[in-house]
Amino acid sequence: MSVTSHVRDTISGLRRTVAELHGELTRYGLVVWTAGNVSARVPGEDLMVIKPSGVSYDELSADSMVITDLHGNLVDGDLSPSSDTAAHAYVFRHKPEVGGVVHTHSPYATAWAARGEPIPCVLTMIADEFGGEIPVGPFALIGDDSIGRGIVETLRESRSPAVLMRNHGPFTVGADARAAVKAAVLVEDVARTVHIAHQLGTPGDIAQDDIDSLYARYQNVYGQG
Repeated sequence: MSVTSHVRDTISGLRRTVAELHGELTRYGLVVWTAGNVSARVPGEDLMVIKPSGVSYDELSADSMVITDLHGNLVDGDLSPSSDTAAHAYVFRHKPEVGGVVHTHSPYATAWAARGEPIPCVLTMIADEFGGEIPVGPFALIGDDSIGRGIVETLRESRSPAVLMRNHGPFTVGADARAAVKAAVLVEDVARTVHIAHQLGTPGDIAQDDIDSLYARYQNVYGQG
């Protein structure tokens, strides 16, 4: 596939960004060994940047990131792409608003996935970031686009940027890869807090009108614009 110099520059920048964002997964304790992955859509192109398969986080660099098309076919790179590439590619094909996808096996969020139980919206942080409960997606085998189909179908009826794939772990999406990493960090944080709350008793729900208000404020007002 031929690309212009502008696209090559964009890909080079995304390779650096995606490599650096994998460091956030280890920083926040969301992954172990070689598990987990971050991908980023190449704007305006049917391409994405993703982590190579089975490579240690200590060995990741911009140069080791691989480029595939949105059907998971290798376009550029010396290594094989992540085993979750087909899932990421499916999400990008079917959710054009998504610019980044993250998968981790973070312990608390994965524990909720193992139980097949959504994380209820019992914290203002959950309302802010996820707009309601964090849903559970279906069980799907790794290797083809089955996981991607489950992610897209589950998020179709949800404002959440995170889905807990049953018996597997969390996948998160965002307008770009950094936003998807943020969602991965926050889903683990709230999964832990709600787990602790359940040890103490039954956490109280937040009214839907309040969830809607909190979500709108956080998405449209919070921060520096």
